[in-house]
Amino acid sequence: MASGKNDNQAKRILSRGELLQLARWNTPTIYNGLEAITSNDRLALIFNREETRDFMGEMGAMVGYAMTVVIEPGNHRHKEESPGAWRSYREYVGQGDYPKIIVVQDLDGDCSVGSFWGEVNASIHKALGCVGTITDGAIRDVDEMSIIGFKAIAKRLCVGHAYSHPVRWNCSVHVFGVEITPGDLIHADKHGFLVVPPRDASNLLDAARFMDANECETLIAATKAAAGKSLDEFLNDLDAASTKFKQNRDSHFSGIP
Repeated sequence: MASGKNDNQAKRILSRGELLQLARWNTPTIYNGLEAITSNDRLALIFNREETRDFMGEMGAMVGYAMTVVIEPGNHRHKEESPGAWRSYREYVGQGDYPKIIVVQDLDGDCSVGSFWGEVNASIHKALGCVGTITDGAIRDVDEMSIIGFKAIAKRLCVGHAYSHPVRWNCSVHVFGVEITPGDLIHADKHGFLVVPPRDASNLLDAARFMDANECETLIAATKAAAGKSLDEFLNDLDAASTKFKQNRDSHFSGIP
């Protein structure tokens, strides 16, 4: 019976309130919380392996569930061969009453010639319940997208859209060195993005809060008290703080399966 409970917990979509609370923390803090509770090796966690650019850093973090699409703006044939793709793609995006992040793989790679994103497309996706995008391609209309409240983490800017057109969607995509699957819970900000394993999602907010407080009360507190102390005294205090940090962490998370 225990495994069934864990399976149900793993499949649960977090409430909007829970997602909003997660968005109050930056992505490194969320990573610290995840590292404390996950059974996955920290090197197996899914986070960007390549540099990203947050073009709306003032908006803070975004949190949502991944919806995916592949584009190839440098190839005009997609638009000609699939004239109904936009309608079908938007029907897909409109599913689900929860915050969504559109993850876009640009097949043009480093030679990207057009943006999937601009004021109009961002407005449409905002109306469909999306909070932002992660794309390994380009974006444009940055100011307008910021006003709309649609966050974009991308590779670069460009001026045009070329032949931007949905090629396929609701599929695994590869962006910034990792694979993203539809439905992945993503936390993203100016540092990059992180995928939260389903079984860890429900405990993540508590873990992030605790780890932040634990740092403040031990390691960071030791550095603030360093003034006037000798090097040996400071290093001894730091060693003691490090030990206390680990003890607090192990005690707090001992009951998490």
